[in-house]
Amino acid sequence: MNRREFLIKGGLAASALAVPSALRLRAQTDSPSRRPPPGRRTFASPAVEARLAQVAAAIPNPGLRELFENCYPNTLDTTITFQTAGGVEDTFIITGDIPAMWLRDSSAQTFVYMPLAARDEALRGLFRGLIRRQAKCVLLDPYANAFYAGPTLGGFRHDHTVMKPGVHERKWEIDSLCYPVEVAHAYWRATGDRAPFDDTWHEAARLTLATLRTEQRLDGKTPYRFARESHSFYDNSPNGGRGNPTRKIGLIHSAFRPSDDCCLFPFLIPSNFFAVKALRHLAELAGEVAHDAELKRECLGVAGVVEEALRQHASCVHPIHGRIWAFEIDGFGNALMMDDANVPSLLSLPYLGCCGAEDPLYRSTRGFALSGENPYFHRGRLAEGIGGPHVAPNMIWPLSIIMRAMTSTKDAEIAACLRMLARTDAGTGFMHESFDPDKPSVYTRPWFAWCNSMFATLILRLADTRPDLLKASA
Repeated sequence: MNRREFLIKGGLAASALAVPSALRLRAQTDSPSRRPPPGRRTFASPAVEARLAQVAAAIPNPGLRELFENCYPNTLDTTITFQTAGGVEDTFIITGDIPAMWLRDSSAQTFVYMPLAARDEALRGLFRGLIRRQAKCVLLDPYANAFYAGPTLGGFRHDHTVMKPGVHERKWEIDSLCYPVEVAHAYWRATGDRAPFDDTWHEAARLTLATLRTEQRLDGKTPYRFARESHSFYDNSPNGGRGNPTRKIGLIHSAFRPSDDCCLFPFLIPSNFFAVKALRHLAELAGEVAHDAELKRECLGVAGVVEEALRQHASCVHPIHGRIWAFEIDGFGNALMMDDANVPSLLSLPYLGCCGAEDPLYRSTRGFALSGENPYFHRGRLAEGIGGPHVAPNMIWPLSIIMRAMTSTKDAEIAACLRMLARTDAGTGFMHESFDPDKPSVYTRPWFAWCNSMFATLILRLADTRPDLLKASA
């Protein structure tokens, strides 16, 4: 099932039922750890264990420390299927309580381990396998967002699109092609290892560029259609699966957002910013690793067109916050002013490296996103943050609180975010997809590895740059 179906079919009332048995067993003991016992963990990294112990010892707040100890290794502990055949690694990573691999989630779940890859062969093998697996997924279907480990046709086989065995869901999202590029680039920069950049990867890189360029739709054409027999508006792309009309201005069309909800206007601004960065990184890999000068040139060309289109068209004027970046536009002058918790988001742009945290346009956009003028910003008794239309109204996503802290330049704001995260885990020791800010025991997705990794990333950054803030959390 997808995330919305999990909520509709009782995810709130029976959320504990979806927790893996290993996690339930640990939760019933007197130990604060919610990790599976070592023999039942899906992957082991000596470097991660050493880093875990080092940072945990520097966190005086027991609640915050427990969250870090559980969240940091969660992807390795519970979501990995790793195998080697003929000396070639393969890594399949599920998102958590949904047994499928999202290109976005599998990337975002593992970035937190990248700084350790240079000195841990186990992690290098994991990343080599992930880069290879993601390349195969892209070659299977560059428009799909989520995949199975084998040639399965799952619950969405009846979607009105081209479903192939092995595809879990075929919602076209720009970021689905950007995240694998970012993993590959970060791995190469961290290790210098060229082993996973074989002919299969090179072919997937060319297809990535071709798909992003096709979805600029400068000739008005796209092969992509999507519709679903669903009661949810956000599961369907308008106009017979083609999306709402646009004026072709050089931006890349996206049928769906990183939340897997459909776009109202097809030019999704944060994802187009992310695409510029990914295309430039793909150009670097093309030139330095694949030695493909033509691919490098074409990547830089498309990145330049998208960047210029963003400069000309991505901002709009809000009556209170002034000039801000829109969330979505259509090229005709229509703009959707909101932000969503999922990344890429407008709030996350400095974290993604798409702008600076002090950029004036970002500052005004951030002020809007974290205010009541954003229709998906919610305040409650115990927390405040951004949600989205993907789950019930007035539910906050911890991802937005984490991203707020990681893009903040103010100590008081970062400390407030840490307090909100520490007191809203409902005693589970993990992050969730979303929660009720007045009653955190009401939440969706008890096993959401992406958010666990993002929380750990925040703590690791503070341990390296602002240890005083972690000490002040006691």
